Amino acid sequence: MKHIQTEQTIAIPQGVTVAIKSRVVKVTGPRGTLTKSLKHIDVTFTKTSANTIKVTVHNGDRKHVAALRTVKSLVDNMITGVTKGYKYKMRYVYAHFPINVNVIEKDGTKFVEIRNFLGDKKVRLVPVREGVTIEFSTTQKDEIVLSGNSVENVSQNAADIQQICRVRNKDIRKFLDGIYVSSKGVIEEEI
Repeated sequence: MKHIQTEQTIAIPQGVTVAIKSRVVKVTGPRGTLTKSLKHIDVTFTKTSANTIKVTVHNGDRKHVAALRTVKSLVDNMITGVTKGYKYKMRYVYAHFPINVNVIEKDGTKFVEIRNFLGDKKVRLVPVREGVTIEFSTTQKDEIVLSGNSVENVSQNAADIQQICRVRNKDIRKFLDGIYVSSKGVIEEEI
């Protein structure tokens, strides 16, 4: 069944500007600027007022209408990123061999260096994505904090760190060592 017209509205908060040109969305706020290309999704953007944007799909089937909600969520996440920012906290879990984590810079690129995972001599390196800052928690032992404006980059960096510390060829019910996401949220909480 085709839907004649389906639309979603995006609210733009005070202090945020959204510029859309040929389906490339650029969101600017107090924390910085994020840009995302949505050229592969056939939607129409209309600015209805100073603080609302309407996203419309004409003659769309079920999957096309589902993509409309995805576009709304992507732009909402960008708006949250430039106003509040995203923060992921990760904890090191180990039974015997203490995991050693450092942030190093090699050829102008930052890496998260993981040593002594399950007693391995191998050094694991995870590249830090653009716009992601990594800090070590001062209040909690064995905790690393990833923060940034783009939820995609911050969450993907957390997933990369978690995946490189996967236990292979052992019973994962017994060998629980690794670096896991303990909490995720925004940097600036609403009061």
